[in-house]
Amino acid sequence: MKILGKQKAVIAILFMLLVMLFTDSNFYTAGNLFNLLEAVSTNAIIAFGVTLAVICKGCDLSVGSVMAMSGIIAIILINGGMHMALAIILAVLSGGLVGFINGFLIVQQKSEAFIITLGMGMLVQGVALLLTNANPVSASNPSFQRISGESWLGIPNIALFMIVLGILTFLLLRFTSFGRNCYALGGDYEVAEHSGINVIKTKWFAFVLTGTFAAVAGVLAASRMNTGLPIAGVEIPLMVNCGVVIGGTSFAGGVGGVPQSFIGIFAMFLLRNCMGMLGIHPNVQMLVLGIMVVLIIALDCYAIKRKKEDV
Repeated sequence: MKILGKQKAVIAILFMLLVMLFTDSNFYTAGNLFNLLEAVSTNAIIAFGVTLAVICKGCDLSVGSVMAMSGIIAIILINGGMHMALAIILAVLSGGLVGFINGFLIVQQKSEAFIITLGMGMLVQGVALLLTNANPVSASNPSFQRISGESWLGIPNIALFMIVLGILTFLLLRFTSFGRNCYALGGDYEVAEHSGINVIKTKWFAFVLTGTFAAVAGVLAASRMNTGLPIAGVEIPLMVNCGVVIGGTSFAGGVGGVPQSFIGIFAMFLLRNCMGMLGIHPNVQMLVLGIMVVLIIALDCYAIKRKKEDV
């Protein structure tokens, strides 16, 4: 309840849910709500990884391309005759490798995270386009689609994966030395370093996990659609990073967590879904999303400024 009380995004969510009660749309139908849940689940999994990087005072704009590439790699390997489990493991490791390279360039070489991950996203998307010749690829093994395409007790499998990964990430941040170190170095890098924290190892590993989570989401998304799309993650870096910040995981570092990031992601995708149900033009939807991002971040920045002034 403490988290909810501080969340401006929660107010926006409740307002949207209330408004949709009085509209003549199919918003409150099982089909739409399940579609919303599936869309949120894929992006929330990526957001859990991005949360680690942002808490460490970084960002990752390569996650969308990593998501696309990992799903494609899994499908190509499965179609080539490799055992499905091994193919999935290698696809997930490919995301971890991208995160490892990002971490090396950002932490070891002290490069700017925004520029490095933006460039890495372009590179990885190029790899995805070359692997597929810019065409969608479909899995030949029907078992692959069942990983995310089916449900358990009416809950889509991909949502169950999201819940499990969300809980694990929450526990990692809350109850391990790695999680505490992430908050410490995000709050003040030099103080954390002088306190004996291995800041390089911690921040580097955060980027490895960010890439790994994006790859997991990519495999699950490809399974749900039974297709790998080389341009599937074009909007995801913007949506996820903004959603994480809207939820309260600040780019200033050292603040936020899994529940906050989920709330932010849910708010953004709920807004898109509501506008789609109301028949609002896609161009107008992008305008409204932009206003929402700017307004909430501006309010949070103002609150932080007032807090510092009061101190």
